[in-house]
Amino acid sequence: MSKIVDFFKSKTTPGILLCLAAVLAMVIENSPFYEYYDLFKNIPVVLQAGTFVIDKPLLLWINDGLMAVFFLLIGLEIKREILQGHLSTKEQLILPTIAALGGLLVPALIYAYLNWNNEITLNGWAIPAATDIAFALGILILLGDRIPSSLKVCLVAIAIIDDLAAIVIIALFYTADTSLIALGLGAAGIIIAYIMNRKRVTSLGPYVILGLLIWACVLKSGVHATLAGVALGLVIPLRAKDKYGESPSKKLEHTLHPFVAFMVIPVFAFANAGVPLKDITLDTFLQPVTLGITLGLFFGKQLGVMLLTFIATKVKLCTLPNSVTWPQYYGMALLTGIGFTMSLFIGTLAFADIEYINAVRLGVLSGSILSAIAGVTILLITTSKPNSSQEP
Repeated sequence: MSKIVDFFKSKTTPGILLCLAAVLAMVIENSPFYEYYDLFKNIPVVLQAGTFVIDKPLLLWINDGLMAVFFLLIGLEIKREILQGHLSTKEQLILPTIAALGGLLVPALIYAYLNWNNEITLNGWAIPAATDIAFALGILILLGDRIPSSLKVCLVAIAIIDDLAAIVIIALFYTADTSLIALGLGAAGIIIAYIMNRKRVTSLGPYVILGLLIWACVLKSGVHATLAGVALGLVIPLRAKDKYGESPSKKLEHTLHPFVAFMVIPVFAFANAGVPLKDITLDTFLQPVTLGITLGLFFGKQLGVMLLTFIATKVKLCTLPNSVTWPQYYGMALLTGIGFTMSLFIGTLAFADIEYINAVRLGVLSGSILSAIAGVTILLITTSKPNSSQEP
């Protein structure tokens, strides 16, 4: 739990960078320089070793490569929270699990209802089900000490479970035709990493080298390559100590966090957030994909989180976090509708047609902005600045 507290006490710079990257992408995409933006995303990048070739445009290297590092960090965080952190006991696990489940089901149902008659667009049902922990938590941090620490911890726990659900969804529903040979080689790599864990190998070097090989195999298998990052994160030793008395998992998490926060996520946002606005009308927002994502994020998230939490508290399964009121919890529930990074990522998996991709971007931006504004407003109304004359 202390790691979570340390996380939300960190500087707000990563969230600001993420926002600036998204805004910059929007500005360039709608300027005379939009062609250079498109050329940047389509720069061919080739990696070849003998007959083994990975030939992709830069955008896919970002989405398949850099985001694998992001998912590696998620894997490390999930493992730590389940074994040692805020999700390590049943009592700690119940509330965020129920809230995350509601925040997953209701947005997906809203999107599916609006796209039920179109088999192609229905494939994006999971897009509004995700929460962007960097944006949502960054807003809570910006509001400062007026927000109870238990509410921040609750948001982190919900977002982590949300990420875990997204990983399962990607593995089950957003994979292409698989190559069993490549997938088998990737699975063999994970087994070797697990054996290294059991043998208490604490040097990170072998895990990193093996992780690169696993990533390449999973990439070639047809299963999305980012799942290799999650799998590797789950098998890197957490409780074992190296010769310096450090946990390899915690050491790698500490090392990756600034790289992911200051580079991976902003670069991903810049490459994926550009939406051309010149042809956007009211009818554009009413298209099933855009409307489904917008309503799913803004209404679905808050409704799902609040409804299932309310039911769970009434049947005595759980209680609200300490010192948190229902209006404050509702403000946090609104912030779970900020789906930026993960929603955009799932959107890139659900659709290949640029027409749908632009609809996804517009829906994610609209729903996330509405959720952020509403969440901040409710939290400002329901909280007050701490009295500096009182004991901390």
